[in-house]
Amino acid sequence: MVPSKFIRSKAGRCLPVVLAALFFAGCTTTKAPDQSTAHMQGEATADSAYYLQQMQQSADDSKTTWQLLAIHALVKEGKTQQAVDLYNQLPKEMNDEQRREQQLLVPEIRVAQKDYAAANAALAKINPAELSKNQQARYYQSVIDASQNRASLELLRAYIAQEPILTGPAHQKNIDGTWQALSQMTPEQMNSLVINADENTLQGWLDLQRVWNDNRNDPEMLKAGIKDWQTRYPQNPGAKTLPTQLSNMQNYKAASTNKIALLLPLSGQAAVFGRTIQQGFEAAKNMGSAPVAQSTAPATTPDTNAQPVDTTQAALPQPTDANMVASPSAASVDDLTQQPAADAAQPTPVPQSAPQVQSAATAPANPSAEIKVYDTTTQPLAQILAQAQQDGATIVVGPLLKNNVDELANSTSPLNILALNQPEKVQNRANICYFALSPEDEARDAAGHIWQQGHRAPLLLVPRNALGDRVTKAFAEEWMKLGGGTVLQQKFGSVAELKQGINSGSGIALTGSPVTPASAQPEGVTIGGLTIPPPPTDAQITAGTSGGVDAAYIVATPDEVALIKPMIAMRTGSRSPAQLYASSRSSQGVNGPDFRLEMDGLQFSEIPMLAGNNPSMMQQALSNVHNDYSLARLYAMGVDAWSLANHFSQIRQVPGYQVNGNTGTLSSNPDCVINRKLNWLQFSQGQIVPAS
Repeated sequence: MVPSKFIRSKAGRCLPVVLAALFFAGCTTTKAPDQSTAHMQGEATADSAYYLQQMQQSADDSKTTWQLLAIHALVKEGKTQQAVDLYNQLPKEMNDEQRREQQLLVPEIRVAQKDYAAANAALAKINPAELSKNQQARYYQSVIDASQNRASLELLRAYIAQEPILTGPAHQKNIDGTWQALSQMTPEQMNSLVINADENTLQGWLDLQRVWNDNRNDPEMLKAGIKDWQTRYPQNPGAKTLPTQLSNMQNYKAASTNKIALLLPLSGQAAVFGRTIQQGFEAAKNMGSAPVAQSTAPATTPDTNAQPVDTTQAALPQPTDANMVASPSAASVDDLTQQPAADAAQPTPVPQSAPQVQSAATAPANPSAEIKVYDTTTQPLAQILAQAQQDGATIVVGPLLKNNVDELANSTSPLNILALNQPEKVQNRANICYFALSPEDEARDAAGHIWQQGHRAPLLLVPRNALGDRVTKAFAEEWMKLGGGTVLQQKFGSVAELKQGINSGSGIALTGSPVTPASAQPEGVTIGGLTIPPPPTDAQITAGTSGGVDAAYIVATPDEVALIKPMIAMRTGSRSPAQLYASSRSSQGVNGPDFRLEMDGLQFSEIPMLAGNNPSMMQQALSNVHNDYSLARLYAMGVDAWSLANHFSQIRQVPGYQVNGNTGTLSSNPDCVINRKLNWLQFSQGQIVPAS
């Protein structure tokens, strides 16, 4: 018989063991804490693979939360189609927090699909006050993205509302975005803004924009104005963290232009271009007087006894093909190796009411500057740059040919360089700016002009070649940035083909196929390594009709446009609802009385010098190039290159700095690519007048 005392003692010893066993058994069956909500309330920085794995291993509410997180991650990773597929699998039953996340995902997906109208419609249904701080930052970013960088009061308010939520690089990006939106606003937009009395931050930003606008052409005044603004608005986010462009102004230093190295092709097929630009450059230096021939020496061994180079047109090689063109506005800027047409042409009549203002580009900035010309066809570019530096050059103007400009990407030269062409992909280099005459420039300017005139359904009539493709791409991309929809294109062939169309009475209908810029193309679906293109949108399906075309931009020679305009009238009648526009390619100085009457109503772009803004320079340029309008544009480019070289620091460092040039109103983007705003003229009852 077991003693009762032992039994009690044994039972007492066993009880804690039993309780512990029950405790640990309970631990093994309890689920791990749900982390999905914490991820949703935080910044959700994990990748989609992690969230998808968590979704597969979860159930009920937590599974839905992980699914929402996975969709967001997929959108950020650019996997839009996968995000859409997963979104369509969301359950109908969700809690309030999940429903708010679902709402926020809709505009983010629409932005990724480039469907900005749908994104804005979805954003209008969301109350940002109900969102968490991180969700609010995403909401305002969707508002910013859906605006497509079009400056507006709503865009500024979105940036301002987002700013307090952000930190680190994202905060600086917000400040820079706010400033960019302000900088893009026209004086008309600024004057029409109506803000609330309590919008102190917005008022401060607007005052900073006015300081910049009033002083942007005087770096020292601008620096002082910014400092005064920071004193007046110490709590403004921009006062605490200056926009990058304005911050760079604090270190502004004017570059020396005492010795200028001019890098141009002076032999071979491209010599005519190089020497014409040289003429314009030297004419500007000499305050518009007749250019003086500049001694040139090989880049490796400067020869002070070298004979002057004859820069007169008589010494230039004559073309063998009268249809070849010289100007980038008339041909491919990529090569600049074709010889120009030498047929003398009658000057285009100066518009009756064109402003007779001396262009700022002709003002002598440093008339005592020493210019030395280097022939880029005789030595590798790297050797020429090294020689220019050894010769004491303080700034380089050129090279001109595209293959030489492409080589600048690998250059280690410390010299400031104003390249006279532009590479396909621009690298932002603190010592390089790019100044080119190109049909892409004109196309972008045309898109802006047509948009400002209120048209929203343009058709491009372009040649069936690489030039037509380049113009189409540039126009369509600019049109999209402006907020436009589908752009149509129609290609035409040779003059002989156009004449056949005239003879057959077929004419030209205002129809075309839709253009989809690469940046706006929806993504296809990839299955087993094969990418299936997406189906056409409704706009693309219906875009081939002429229903809504209200503007046609024509890129054609005078002979071609002389056929194209009447062919359009054959199909649409003399009272076509579409306004016709043309590039300067149509204006080659052969616009006689009959041509001007035939072109009645047509608007066309032209550089200011040939539009009558600088008659003395126009007369001098045409005289030097024997009335070749293509070469006259290059002459004007040389004139403007002088002004840009002498204001290199301002154009490189001062945001919004402008030069009223002979080739356009010149300004630069953040990569220091020079943009040109052209003059627009119109044929009216046999005269050429400024376009309304």
